[in-house]
Amino acid sequence: MSFEAEDIDLFKGEESSFDLKTILPKILKIWPWILLSLLFFIAAAFYQTETTPPLYNVSAKFFIKENEKAFSFFENPALTQDQGMGLTNEMIIIKSRPIAEATLAKLDFQVEYYQEETFRNVEVYKQTPIVVEVDWKSPQLLNGRIKVDWNSIDSFTLSFPEESYSQLFPDGSYGGSGKLESANFKFGEWVDTPNFKIKINNTSGQTSGSSIFVLRDKNYLINFYSLGLIIALEDKNSSILNISLLSQNRSKGEAYLNALMETYLELELYEKNEIANRTINFIDSQVAGVADSLSFFENQMQDYRASNQIFNLSSESSAVFTQLTEIETQLANENLKKRYYQSLKDYLVRENYNEIVVPSGLGIDDPYLNGLIENLLAVQVDRSRLRATQTDISPQVREANKKLADLNNSISEILSNVDRNNAMVIADLENRKKQIEASFRSLPQAEQNLIKLQRQATLNENIYNYLSERRAESAISKASNTPSNKIIEYAKAGVLQVSPKPARNYLAAIFAGILLPILIVLGREFFRTKIEEPKYLERKLKIPVLSTILASKTKDSLVVFNAGKSGIAEGFRSLRSNIKFLVPKEKQLTLMITSTISGEGKTFCAMNLASVYSLTGKKTILIGCDMRKPKIFNEFGLKNDIGLSNFLSGQEEDFKKIIKTTQYENLDLILSGPIPPNPSELLFSSNFEKLVNSLKEVYDVIVLDTPPVGLVSETLDLLTMVDFTLFVFRQNYSEKIFIDALNGLKEQKGIKNLYAIFNGLDANKVSYGGYGYSYGYGYGYYDDDNKKKKKFKF
Repeated sequence: MSFEAEDIDLFKGEESSFDLKTILPKILKIWPWILLSLLFFIAAAFYQTETTPPLYNVSAKFFIKENEKAFSFFENPALTQDQGMGLTNEMIIIKSRPIAEATLAKLDFQVEYYQEETFRNVEVYKQTPIVVEVDWKSPQLLNGRIKVDWNSIDSFTLSFPEESYSQLFPDGSYGGSGKLESANFKFGEWVDTPNFKIKINNTSGQTSGSSIFVLRDKNYLINFYSLGLIIALEDKNSSILNISLLSQNRSKGEAYLNALMETYLELELYEKNEIANRTINFIDSQVAGVADSLSFFENQMQDYRASNQIFNLSSESSAVFTQLTEIETQLANENLKKRYYQSLKDYLVRENYNEIVVPSGLGIDDPYLNGLIENLLAVQVDRSRLRATQTDISPQVREANKKLADLNNSISEILSNVDRNNAMVIADLENRKKQIEASFRSLPQAEQNLIKLQRQATLNENIYNYLSERRAESAISKASNTPSNKIIEYAKAGVLQVSPKPARNYLAAIFAGILLPILIVLGREFFRTKIEEPKYLERKLKIPVLSTILASKTKDSLVVFNAGKSGIAEGFRSLRSNIKFLVPKEKQLTLMITSTISGEGKTFCAMNLASVYSLTGKKTILIGCDMRKPKIFNEFGLKNDIGLSNFLSGQEEDFKKIIKTTQYENLDLILSGPIPPNPSELLFSSNFEKLVNSLKEVYDVIVLDTPPVGLVSETLDLLTMVDFTLFVFRQNYSEKIFIDALNGLKEQKGIKNLYAIFNGLDANKVSYGGYGYSYGYGYGYYDDDNKKKKKFKF
């Protein structure tokens, strides 16, 4: 061991309290706990993996066409819809509850079937041994397992594993139901009870088996699928959507996504066909009256010809008839337009945009008016779709309302102009008709009457043909409508399950099983405030550690005399040998033993160090300077009737009278004596220095057992009276901050000849078994090696 600690580099940076060389053996020591932890976490991972229902990712690709509005150049640019916002709206609409509800209406998802396995129930879709029919007009049990067992092809047993079930009543309210008893029923017959009404069919024809089913209400399914749907852009620069969801059953997830996309396309086509349907309905309402009039006038004309024996008109009558027919046909068309304009005004005033017919469907070729109305209908459709997922106060709905109001005003202004033009045309046609009718009066009366009937019949026929043609065009337009959007890739479920992931679970379990015990060890080390390792004390302390003393396993404090072959006694011999390097040979030795606080073993070390010197033949005296808590007299079986306090206070002037001999050769004592009221002043007096100087003339070795330096101040005053001072640290008792306090004495107060002793070492609690401090301990070299070692502890 080197004792050149006086030259220690004080500028060396502070080291971490963690030392891998000391922590690693502690980790290796707890390998049984690591193994147990590993087994526990692997078992937990196995249980979690096997009991968690598997989830598969089902995805599809769907194309959304960019908005293309007819005659959009007539719109106010500030009102145009942002393309990105429109795409976002479509994504929200696809996830909306109305779309989910329309999709679920096509699918039979209200009954879920499960196959019972060892650790979990696996959902089965379509390929089920039984089929459950549900009467939703009766109360039904929801969201709980209902088990069906059968041992014959005719009957089965219903059992209810759950403690309670929620219940749906026909009026839409919910309630609860307690534990239900099992009962037997027949396949193919309605089971009608106060709690439920169902019919179970054995579609597999199996004579025995079991199955589990769960009933779900529409609200649950709508929420589950609308909230569980995940929609994202396939690429940020495209309008192709990646639609996905997590499903316990691959086929069921694929069926829902495919039905969802088809439903969306059907609703889109329905919205497109609405315009054609309104045109057809408007024309049908006009055609009904025209058809009746046409039939009436044709019958009248036939009767008149038959009764008056007139079948053909003269050339003059034919010319008049032709002119009147053309004028009246034009007048009928203009009147049709007038009625349309009037109905359009009414719709705009009432803001009833759902009944508006596009003018082009009636042959009104006004591009400006047609463009505005088509834009109006498109915005109305967008607003309806937005209202399915948003409130009226949302920014997008408010923007749509603003667009509708602006378009309404624009169309109203155009209608005022168009209506005036229409009135002028009608007035002109009426005047022309009157002029022709003037020449009509010069014809024979019989021909006049025939022309009147034929005019009415021809007029109604022309109007009927015109409307029929327009209706056919609208019907063709409706039949040719196709959705703008389309399915790019039908739903396909992934082969690997998304959750749980066995490999990830087991890997996490291995890491957790190994790391948890290690983290506990590291945590204990991090929060440990006591000094445990001799090596830590050597590394942190800026004075040498002269020796390490093993922990005593007996109550006897005089181990040097009473257990001379023990490892503890050998530790004090090692301390004595190391002290030889500190003082010249054959020089009288005066040393002081102290500690930071009481309980670190300074008195124990003082007694045994004095004992080990006395065994070498040196005349040794041990002075008990701790007059507050005297201890030494008990260990040597003496009375503390007279001692250091008597001499220092002047009660006894002869120091020889306070010296007490012991039963051990070469070892004398000066006890602390009766406890004085002022121990600090007594130790600081000149009498104490006089006493020490007198004893140096008589004794080879003087050992001072002083009070703890951290509790009293007089100990510091004694440091100048001795050759060197030994500070005692005790394993798992002394605080780490005591090291800083002692370093401060050396660096700040400049005190030299300070050395340390590490006391109370348990070789089983250090990372390297005390090797280097108690050589031979644990190998039967000393008597106490043969004692039973402690069992493994965490």
